[in-house]
Amino acid sequence: MSTNTTPLPAPTANQAYFDVSALEAGHIQLSAKMYVTGAGDDEKDLAPSLSFLLRHSNAKARVVFDLGLRKDIEAYGPGVAEIIKKWFPVDIPQDVAESLRKGGLNPSEIDYVILSHVHWDHVGDHSPFTKAQFILGEGGKQHVENGYPKNPEARYLQSTAPEGRTTWVTYESWKPIGPFEKGHDFFGDGSLYLIDAFGHLHGHINVLVRTNATGDWLYLAGDSCHHAKLLTGEGEIAELHDHATGERMCAHVDKAKAEDHLRRIREAGALGVRVLLAHDVQWWQRNKGGDAYWPGKLASEGPL
Repeated sequence: MSTNTTPLPAPTANQAYFDVSALEAGHIQLSAKMYVTGAGDDEKDLAPSLSFLLRHSNAKARVVFDLGLRKDIEAYGPGVAEIIKKWFPVDIPQDVAESLRKGGLNPSEIDYVILSHVHWDHVGDHSPFTKAQFILGEGGKQHVENGYPKNPEARYLQSTAPEGRTTWVTYESWKPIGPFEKGHDFFGDGSLYLIDAFGHLHGHINVLVRTNATGDWLYLAGDSCHHAKLLTGEGEIAELHDHATGERMCAHVDKAKAEDHLRRIREAGALGVRVLLAHDVQWWQRNKGGDAYWPGKLASEGPL
């Protein structure tokens, strides 16, 4: 691991930050062998598909990061519905909109929805978020524009990007921050940075967010990896091969880029940044039903 990582920006006077709350957004069964080398056929976990509510300390902006799963899986289209039924059983007692309402906040009060990427278990149901501006990485546009229902068999949804309310962010003007090559100060006050996290999928973005005015950080890593051993470096990203067809199967479209990004996340962790994955089984098992969920919030510092 590098020992000369650039420090993260120090807090300024009256530093803005975010209160962060987890949101229940359904659960999905994941087979470990699809994600980490050496896992057995019987290693399967019921994992969360986490979403997060972020509330700005000064501007009072309300942001939701990822929308998790939607209850009506048929609305994903036949291409996705078939995959869910065959490979990824889901359990969705509560979606993001219901989680917000349960805590006393209407989805129509959300100012921004930031989607880490356009896979079906992250885009949820956009319809309750009637006023929000949607923020997505530009690489995902190619998938959405040819999504369902335009392409009846597509594994992506056209409705992921509400017309007139979607910004496809580009990276030309983004600057390095800490160990990450490309980041964008979204509110211009050092409170929240969008991070280019290509590797898992085109347009995959993460969020680096301040959690208090004194210098603590949380990194929302989306699908940068799907297993704790990959985050700690104890395991390697799996790459499976279908011997019948010769097809390569990997959870990431660019394994090398995904590995490099994981290295950078580990460097951020070495700087004291706390990291949460979208499908963080261990965190969920420790915290489900607890104060980390809206209307409560994650502690601004200390162990997750």
